[in-house]
Amino acid sequence: DPQCHMIKFVLLISRQGKCRLAKWYSNYGTNDKKKIVREVSQMCLARPAKLCNFLEWREDKIIFKRYASLYFIMCVEKKDNELITLEVIHQFVEVLDRYFGNVCELDLIFNFHKAYYILDEVLIAGEHQETSKKTILKVTAAQDALCENSGEGEKQT
Repeated sequence: DPQCHMIKFVLLISRQGKCRLAKWYSNYGTNDKKKIVREVSQMCLARPAKLCNFLEWREDKIIFKRYASLYFIMCVEKKDNELITLEVIHQFVEVLDRYFGNVCELDLIFNFHKAYYILDEVLIAGEHQETSKKTILKVTAAQDALCENSGEGEKQT
């Protein structure tokens, strides 16, 4: 399908090269994943800031953007539109920002499950699922309320 926008993986890498989030939408073995994280993070970290954020890599493209101390990285098929991928990255960052109130690396370290949950609201099976930031935040707030309520139920019994 020429309209299909398949994201193969999403990585959040710190400036020190530590992987803070990794979501895989294509099949890779454990050793391959480690190798990919190392290879892709080195490529992005070594890239001068003034150069473009699109890199050809193997049979795919790496699209990345640095926000504060984190690199948000997505791997897409060569035929995919780089600007749409940058938009998806930016939307994810904006939702994280609104949810955490100016997101920082520590938010993602201590609340990684929330970051994964929000990412799952944005992308499903490597495809852009939800474009409304308001909807994503509403669903995430509802999930938080469910978690809080289930926690209260456990305490009462």
